[in-house]
Amino acid sequence: MTTIEKITNGKTALGIEFGSTRIKAVLIDEDCAPVASGGYDWENRLENGYWTYSLDDIMTGLRSSYASLKQNVREKYGVTLTKAGAIGISGMMHGYLAFDENDKLLTPFRTWRNTTTAEAAEELSPALDFNVPQRWSCAHLNQAVLSGEEHVPHIAHITTLAGYIHYLLTGRREVGIGEASGIFPIDSDKLCYDEKKLAVYNEKLSAHGVSFRAEDVFPSVRPAGYSGAVLTEEGAALLDADGELECGIPMCPPEGDAGTGMVATNAVRVRTGNISAGTSVFSMLVLDKKLSRTYPEIDMVTTPDGSPVAMVHCNNCCGEIDAWAKIFGEFAAAAGLDIPKYKVYDTLYYLALRGEGDCGGVVSYNFLSGEHILGVKSGHPMYFRSEDGKMNLPNFFRAQVYSSVAALKTGMDLLLRDEGVKADCFTGHGGLFKTEGVAQQFLADAINTPVSVMKTAGEGGAWGMAILAEYMVNGGGKTLPDYLDEDVFSSMESSTLAPTKDGNEGFEKYVENYKAGLAAQYALCK
Repeated sequence: MTTIEKITNGKTALGIEFGSTRIKAVLIDEDCAPVASGGYDWENRLENGYWTYSLDDIMTGLRSSYASLKQNVREKYGVTLTKAGAIGISGMMHGYLAFDENDKLLTPFRTWRNTTTAEAAEELSPALDFNVPQRWSCAHLNQAVLSGEEHVPHIAHITTLAGYIHYLLTGRREVGIGEASGIFPIDSDKLCYDEKKLAVYNEKLSAHGVSFRAEDVFPSVRPAGYSGAVLTEEGAALLDADGELECGIPMCPPEGDAGTGMVATNAVRVRTGNISAGTSVFSMLVLDKKLSRTYPEIDMVTTPDGSPVAMVHCNNCCGEIDAWAKIFGEFAAAAGLDIPKYKVYDTLYYLALRGEGDCGGVVSYNFLSGEHILGVKSGHPMYFRSEDGKMNLPNFFRAQVYSSVAALKTGMDLLLRDEGVKADCFTGHGGLFKTEGVAQQFLADAINTPVSVMKTAGEGGAWGMAILAEYMVNGGGKTLPDYLDEDVFSSMESSTLAPTKDGNEGFEKYVENYKAGLAAQYALCK
């Protein structure tokens, strides 16, 4: 069957992922090979102290990303996209969207990026005997309760970005279990919210006069492969402004970007891990044993099929790199040089390889927002060097790339060194890895573990979401790890870089300087 025949006969799966700065749509065939893609750029806004996107932003992004994909199909194959075998929606994990019984949004969407729930997280973590990060939905709800926000008594439903879009398209209030693990702690044996912890949480809510139970306002939990939702007539009209998309298409449970990243890197089996690096950076490691204790730096989430995962999440990654790349691009333009954007990035990244292992005493902080793992409450990008620091462009940009994963390394050291958790390999994906062999090598040196990058690294989570949709309809009863190994990645091209002794020692020295300079960050936060 030709690709055109697959498209016209609906032998495809569509994944749409709402990232922090770009919404991406990927259409795959039954072999999980991408056949078309589209996208839409968007930006969050800081309004009244909260990072947010409006509902209009969300709808525009949904329609625009699909329209872009549809146009790509038309340009490449000369046909109109009217159907798909399955659809899946993913989005930035965590966050808080609260609605009343009439589906009216009660307060602007609060994204994962907000670090405004410290009081709630500090109360819940010991009470639940579980590290509850500030960005989790249950922390946002608890903080709204503690702050006496007026909207709380009117809450009928709470969901995430992916859950909200899924509801618009299907009419069902449900999320994948990986996404749910960023709402509230999960019982991996029963594949649902942890009932004992729910009881404690509900007691907390009740003590503050809340009349509803959390499980009644949270979305239902669904594992990978679950079927039941379909694209409604109203949903099809919302997605395709031209009215050409058929309704009745099966829709898989919506997932978070953490889960789709695990799928896109074949990291859902025990002792496999992935690192997703874009606006934020996070690592996921499927555990081979329970951790000895709770760590505030480590989140416990799950794979899309419910296996326990240790997650180290940092709010900041590529934002400051992007800012400096833009500056160098502007300089080139001012000098009369017409240099493509990708060339600016590649030049800077490859120059970084020529920098010294410890960046010659140059240190960078990429804190565009707060960084809880290091106790940094608000964002203050900063660059400094020692008096005898070797200031040159390779060292400067190497420090920029190092800073994108320096906070992550703090949490990874707890897992790999202190806990002795085993990891066979980590697979990287996301924008940080687009320039071959640079960030990949630096990361391997940082965590002293081999790092692989697949040919599909640039496709990222939208591709992973499309795979989950395809798995739902054509998984053939296989477990998700077996399906990925046997049907998706068996012949996937990848490259693996091992850590080097000099690189690891250099990164360790850089981190010493990095930690020493954090006092300046703390001073700025006061």
